[in-house]
Amino acid sequence: MLQVVQAFDRAPFAEVPVDDADAMEAKLKAALGVFADRDGWLAPHTRAAVLRRAAALLAARQDHFAHQIAREGGKPLIDANIEVTRAIDGLHCAADELRNFAGREVPMGLAAASTKRWAFTTREPIGVVFAISAFNHPLNLIVHQVAPAIAVGCPVIVKPASATPLSCRDFVALLHEAGLPEGWCQTFIPRGSALAEQLAGDPRISFLSFIGSASVGWRLHSKLAPGTRSALEHGGVAPAIVDRSADLDRIITPLVKGGFYHAGQVCVSTQRIYVHEAIFSEFNERLIARVASLRTGDPISAETEVGPLIHPNEVNRVADWVKEAIAGGAKRVSGGERLSATLMQPAILIEPPVGARVSREEVFGPVVCVYRYSRLDEAIAQANSLRVPFQACVFSEDIDVALRASERLDASAVMINDPTTFRTDWMPFAGRREAGYGVGGIRYTMRDMTQEKLVVLHRRA
Repeated sequence: MLQVVQAFDRAPFAEVPVDDADAMEAKLKAALGVFADRDGWLAPHTRAAVLRRAAALLAARQDHFAHQIAREGGKPLIDANIEVTRAIDGLHCAADELRNFAGREVPMGLAAASTKRWAFTTREPIGVVFAISAFNHPLNLIVHQVAPAIAVGCPVIVKPASATPLSCRDFVALLHEAGLPEGWCQTFIPRGSALAEQLAGDPRISFLSFIGSASVGWRLHSKLAPGTRSALEHGGVAPAIVDRSADLDRIITPLVKGGFYHAGQVCVSTQRIYVHEAIFSEFNERLIARVASLRTGDPISAETEVGPLIHPNEVNRVADWVKEAIAGGAKRVSGGERLSATLMQPAILIEPPVGARVSREEVFGPVVCVYRYSRLDEAIAQANSLRVPFQACVFSEDIDVALRASERLDASAVMINDPTTFRTDWMPFAGRREAGYGVGGIRYTMRDMTQEKLVVLHRRA
């Protein structure tokens, strides 16, 4: 059995059976079996109906899922409720996308050899999907990986993070309750990572969906069987540029949310803030005041804004990074104190060295770094200096500054007057270079999990 503990106080509160190698093989054969039976494939209207029934069931159990997310993952209850709401919408989004999910006509007759022909493409499911998920959004990330597979007709085996298996387990059970036959979606909860790595490299897997650290993702990617496709979602060191024209009354609260949402354990958490020298002092005063007012504590409390990190070792690591930055010349102006085994006071560091880990690696903790700049292009150059571009943002009331930054920032998405954490579940979401591979988002994942087939009809006359 796998023991599940509360992220806040490490108190055990559930146990989950673990899968061994025999269980893994049985689940893979079950998925392969339903996919091999083409006559048994679920029709699009059936798949859409399952997703919509699942959304209704999830809405009816929102309180259960929100509390479970808060307990196993440590996300404050107010944000856990939002996660469940997004998951409900994600299920509807996948069902809605089926109305427009189609191939295309390929023109014929453009050369003499192609006359009297009509050609079109269809989209077919790619095969068995293996999804490996992360702890920080234990329900909504599962939805992002599983709902597209169900929508397009791929059997999916999903492995949740070992720290947060309960939301995944209950969600998959909910899908079965909504009418999805078991072979089309199964959980896989092994002990350790060896079996998951083995399954990812199995040639019978057609698509690997991975959300987690870059080191693990790229290692798994290198072990894929020839022909296996993949999508990798890692994390960045998200930059924000604050122009001298920015409305400080408007931007401090969203920037604080961007930096400290889920204690910074978000792949696009706002980590590096570049502030124009003309407003640097005033910006810092306001930022420090707002961060000092954040309520840190038990995620089950409705008052909590910042909860725990997922494991005590993560607090150790983040604290070491903060100490290294201070030793290198950074000024800590707020927080950074350890409050318990898993709680850390949100921290602000002023101008840490560019070589410090907090400046060049994803901190994945409640720390933001603030840097001074005098010229916009200087801030852009610093923002672009790392090999993990993901989402970025710029705060400005000057449209020329906003557009120049959005054109020149090396990022897959640039938010103007919103923090780097802004996301809707139907928009593209992707890291560049070391930060990821492929494009996430419901509709984009659905396309990745299918392949086009060309059909050419040759008429006689």
